[in-house]
Amino acid sequence: MTTFHIPDMSCGHCKAAITDALERLGEVTFSFDMDAREVQLDGLEPAAVIDALDEIGFPTSVR
Repeated sequence: MTTFHIPDMSCGHCKAAITDALERLGEVTFSFDMDAREVQLDGLEPAAVIDALDEIGFPTSVR
């Protein structure tokens, strides 16, 4: 499981946009920690996740 820090994720709309982007990448398991602004993800290469979230305006980094 990889943890991604998404500093601009702050609300339900952000969570929905990120969920949509991750689900378009394929079969993936993930969970959100909105307070920490993190997503824990299993099933995708970190580079693919970073690219997908950058494309929708949510820069991220691996924790």
